[in-house]
Amino acid sequence: MANNELYIKEQFQLKGIHHVTAITSSAQHIYEFFSNILGLQLAKVTVNQDDYQTYHLYFTDENGAAGTDMTFFDFPNIPKGSKGTNSIQRTSFRVPSNQSLVYWQNRFNEAGIKHQAIQMRFDKQYLEFEDFDGQQYQLISDENNLGVASGQPWKQSNVSLEHAITGLGPVFVAVNNLELITLALESVLGFRKTAQAGNLHLYEVGLGGNGGSIIIEEDTNSSPAIEGYGSIHHLALRVKDQEGLNYWINRLKSFRLPQSGLVDRFYFQSEYFRVAPQILFEIATDGPGFWVDEAKEKAGLQLSLPPHLFPDDEATKAQAAAKLRPLDTADARSKRTVEWKITDIIR
Repeated sequence: MANNELYIKEQFQLKGIHHVTAITSSAQHIYEFFSNILGLQLAKVTVNQDDYQTYHLYFTDENGAAGTDMTFFDFPNIPKGSKGTNSIQRTSFRVPSNQSLVYWQNRFNEAGIKHQAIQMRFDKQYLEFEDFDGQQYQLISDENNLGVASGQPWKQSNVSLEHAITGLGPVFVAVNNLELITLALESVLGFRKTAQAGNLHLYEVGLGGNGGSIIIEEDTNSSPAIEGYGSIHHLALRVKDQEGLNYWINRLKSFRLPQSGLVDRFYFQSEYFRVAPQILFEIATDGPGFWVDEAKEKAGLQLSLPPHLFPDDEATKAQAAAKLRPLDTADARSKRTVEWKITDIIR
């Protein structure tokens, strides 16, 4: 491999985590869980652009910023996924301090959310928890964090602003071939290994820190994961603009990685590729953002259909909406005043 193949132009280097997309059993339940318990904004209600019968919900910070975005598909009639190796396993959310984790531990206790004790890993405190599907998450403290800047708390949340979620943190990936994914991360994508604890390997990109990290778990004992609800579909990494994305399309082609080429998602542009069997990554641009087709004040209240896929007429929109399951987001722009419990959501 020639040295010039390993060099990545500085202006096109990856900037960190862009978003994580997972699969839920219920668009309604995940909306209520993320809005009323986790305190994130529903910034966009749209459809999976490859399956119009499936919602695509985007939950973000106050500004809908890249790097704060957790998204969900609700594929009809899909079975529950199974955990295992060769999968993206867990999403992290950033909170401001160690004391914030105590706040969230108490909040989870009151809400009946399954969670573990506060622990320490790679010099950062964290708190693991699950949703109603068994989807795995953790909160991670930014108290001693340097690197990629966080976002801004959603102002209409019922979470205390001093402890609110401000963005995405390290994403966990389990593999049975550590050498293969190490080659992809370091030699192709420009990540650098910064720490190791047992079978966990910390890689950082861009400015690094919680917003620019992936944690690789070497797992040669488990069976491969099976995708379904409760599992993660793909992980997206940030690039500034389409010029940068074109650079990455050409770079991945030069390494002969299976990849999609340019995909226009309207709210951003993307390229999809696999870094290991079953593990789907994406590179996505920071813009133009979620409010190019509707005002922020109306975001999440109704179905948004990208105009490059759907003619701008009400009949076509109605036909698309009719194929979707019922979803009530009428309170998406309302100030959250009630402390919810998981039993309020799963009813």
